[in-house]
Parts: sequence; C-alpha cells; structure tokens
Amino acid sequence: MVYSFARISAATAMRMEDYFHSGKRWWFRLHEKGGKRHEVPAHHNAEEYLDEYLKRASGTGDKKESIFRTIDKRGNLTDRTMTRTDALKMVKRRARAAGLPYSTCCHTFRATGITAYLENGGTIEKAQTIAAHESPRTTKLYDRTSDAITLDEIERILI
Repeated sequence: MVYSFARISAATAMRMEDYFHSGKRWWFRLHEKGGKRHEVPAHHNAEEYLDEYLKRASGTGDKKESIFRTIDKRGNLTDRTMTRTDALKMVKRRARAAGLPYSTCCHTFRATGITAYLENGGTIEKAQTIAAHESPRTTKLYDRTSDAITLDEIERILI
C-alpha cells in the first residue's frame, strides 16, 4: 500500500492475475472503488517483498486465487481471502508490537506513501494519478511537506 498508494480494499481484492509482468516491469492491477481498474508499476521494494511472500505462500497456482489470505491459529496460510477487517487487525497487532501509535491503521500506509513521494520531489498531479484520486484537492490532503516548521522559517522573523 505504501508503494502503490493502494486503498486497503484494492489490496485485499488482488488476485494472482493482478500482479503481472509487462515489458521489463512487474505491475499491480488494483480494483478501485466504483468498479474502476487502475494499473501501477511495482516499486522494486514492493516487488521484492511480494515475490518473497508469494514464494512462501505456495498457493494452488490458480490466477484467480487471492494474493492476500488469512492465517489459521497455527500460523498456516488458509485459502480464505483476507478482508479489510482482517488486514486492520493484523496492522494493529504489528503496530502495537513495533511501538507505533494506536492510530496506525491501513490508511496510514497510503498516506505515508503519498507523503514520502511528495517529500522526494513528486508532484501532486502524478500522486493524484498513482492514487487514483478524482480530484487534486483530495491528494493535496496528504501533502505534509509544508507542515514542518524549520529554523530557516523562524529566522525570517526580523525585529
């Protein structure tokens, strides 16, 4: 979700066929709200993490199989598709274990990805496209690049 700005519902809805090779890159096909499809190239880190997960997941090989599945009480992957609620519970458990705030949720990853992209020189227009936002105003809500008050700004106070 960080590298693709995917909504949790789009991530949990992904099937094996939604992670595909095109040209020299791997891509994600995200099924967004309103029935829209959205394709984004996979960031090299996301590709590495997903490839490692898929190696260990060892599914049936069916292209319609869910990528993200639940685990049973023994820690084994099931054939049941992970829901938004399952994902939130997992994120909350992992956030607590990492000492992150209780407010950490699935949307945190989307917000973090967009913010990091903008902080590293990305544009609102491209972020809007990657995030599949209808309006740049929605994307602008994620722009935290101007929130930090720097010493340079304070030094502008000349009395």
